[in-house]
Amino acid sequence: MKADIHPQSHDVVFQDASANFAFLTRSTMTSKDKIKWEDGKEYPLIKVEISSKSHPFYTGKHKVMDVGGRVDKFRQRYAQK
Repeated sequence: MKADIHPQSHDVVFQDASANFAFLTRSTMTSKDKIKWEDGKEYPLIKVEISSKSHPFYTGKHKVMDVGGRVDKFRQRYAQK
């Protein structure tokens, strides 16, 4: 690998406000916002809209919704033929 071409990673806290969930990991992202973590140190805070605590695939709360009866309309249209 070539030296000095890859971004440096550092500790960062990602926070999912919708699920009141945060986790500490390493990333190349940074932020001006800071948060004091459980170990007493301050880390950059990255706010995310969705995480494993709020995503329907991981929570098991995925619902398939038939918006406007599309399936029924399809069946009616092609059942006549």
